[in-house]
Amino acid sequence: MLVIKDLVKNYGKFRAVDNLSLEIEKGQIYGFVGANGAGKTTTLKIIAGLLKPTSGEVIVGGMNIRENPIAYKRKIGYMPDFFGVYDDLKVTEYMNFYSGIYGIKKEERDKICDELLELVNLRDKKNSYVDELSRGMKQRLCLARSLIHNPELLILDEPASGLDPKARVEMKEVLKELGNMGKTIIISSHILPELAELCTAIGIIDKGKKVISGTVEKIMSQMYSNRIIRIKVLDKKEALEKFLKEQPSVLSIKVHNDYIDAEFEGTKEVMAHMLKSAINQDIPVISFYEVERNLESVFMNLVGRGEEKNAN
Repeated sequence: MLVIKDLVKNYGKFRAVDNLSLEIEKGQIYGFVGANGAGKTTTLKIIAGLLKPTSGEVIVGGMNIRENPIAYKRKIGYMPDFFGVYDDLKVTEYMNFYSGIYGIKKEERDKICDELLELVNLRDKKNSYVDELSRGMKQRLCLARSLIHNPELLILDEPASGLDPKARVEMKEVLKELGNMGKTIIISSHILPELAELCTAIGIIDKGKKVISGTVEKIMSQMYSNRIIRIKVLDKKEALEKFLKEQPSVLSIKVHNDYIDAEFEGTKEVMAHMLKSAINQDIPVISFYEVERNLESVFMNLVGRGEEKNAN
């Protein structure tokens, strides 16, 4: 669906996007992750046709923007991180205005607008003025607007920016529904746990370069080949430490104040046997569990390395 080849964007001597290449398959929900200034928004604006790249190519649905910019942009729905709305319009007037811009026939507009407002849970606000809506409702209205022409690719730059927890949950549910409908979506966000839950694939960008890209599962398996087992005991901490050093499946240990972390290489069956052996040796284990690695830990480990990996 989306192919980016050797994309470069320079602002004078500053390189905002540095030979970036990505592929996003049809139907994927792709999380685009990076710190402020990493090049995310610049990249998304280039994909949306709002910025011209210094060099490189962007292809959506087999079409290059240079070949037919109008047809290219009809394939895209874009929701920026900061957007303006017309406060003196009612919600239905706002949607009809944009329907007209996209050339939708008058007899079709009401039906399309009603369906989109239903999708983003704003149908009961159709006669409200836009300036009366909460920020979360305005975000969902902007999302509905970006869907008016039924685009193949939806580009969302920080869609949950500034939203309270309830509004973020509502936005996430809408995006899940769009994913179930088969829409291809690229989402830029700092809320990493929600991206990991929502997205089918993730790409991390740093200083304009791709650091890693792939499904969350593949990225996790590539970054962390071994498990970390965290063990707490009632007492006999020294006995636990000695026991762990004797286990062939334990590669290393870190002793903390009230627990020990063991880097473990083996199956869950081996892990269960190790727990049983510790208990049989009268080591008073009060908790024994695998430490969960998440997208935030991956991000913190990778950003700043300056090396490119690919989990595809």
